Amino acid sequence: MVKSFLMLGQSNMAGRGFIDEVTPIYNERIQMLRNGRWQMMTEPINYDRPVSGVSLAGSFADAWCRQNQEEVIGLIPCAEGGSTLDEWAIDGMLFRHAIAEAKFAMESSELTGILWHQGESDSLNGNYKVYYKKLLVIIQTLRNELNAPDIPIIIGGLGDFLGKEGFGKSCTEYNFINEELQKFAFEQDNCYFVTAEGLTSNPDGIHIDAISQRKFGLRYFDAFSKRQHVLKPLIDENELININDSRTHTKTEKIYIESMNFALGKTSYDEFMSQVMQINND
Repeated sequence: MVKSFLMLGQSNMAGRGFIDEVTPIYNERIQMLRNGRWQMMTEPINYDRPVSGVSLAGSFADAWCRQNQEEVIGLIPCAEGGSTLDEWAIDGMLFRHAIAEAKFAMESSELTGILWHQGESDSLNGNYKVYYKKLLVIIQTLRNELNAPDIPIIIGGLGDFLGKEGFGKSCTEYNFINEELQKFAFEQDNCYFVTAEGLTSNPDGIHIDAISQRKFGLRYFDAFSKRQHVLKPLIDENELININDSRTHTKTEKIYIESMNFALGKTSYDEFMSQVMQINND
């Protein structure tokens, strides 16, 4: 059965990394929920905006596959760019949509973890003072609604690039939000904090760039797999990224890539059929 993970939060969970800046991840054992079906993952996974791009979920799932050689992982994208914690209130549309998607996914998968990244939109006006209390209600209700009281929840910190330039200038209290996120993960059962230390942003100053999203996903997986907080960058992040970049694709994946190229007008029909025949004969 598919092992599924619910993706919640705002744009840095949805992903805004520029797709052409990293090697694509194609893995037939990584599925995403789209239009009510499990489909092979392609980025963007969480298409909340036309500017969606690389998120942390791709490298998280790829690392999961390396550790679980015979199983399939499913990603349930429910993040919404720019959303505040209040917009994730349990009577609101975002929360209700996430619950509905998760329950639908649970008909054909085992909900195995929840990935949370949110806080940029609350890094101002003293919102950190009530952040913990509001997040606690959201997490407790999530677990109750999904009948998953012990499900691991991985919580990512905010980047140190915030508060300096571009759209990130408004995030003047991100350090206080980070303190609340870390405190929450330390105090609540089966919650694990992941540092964003050393991660870099797009030119907009608020969105984590593609290579850093790859690193962030590896940290999220390390926290999930070891059931412990990740408070420093992993020493082997670049090596782990290179493992994915050099991975040999399966026949199914190769045909999928060729189908994408043909559908996007990058190859002709004759070229596509020739490539498929060659792949099938290899």
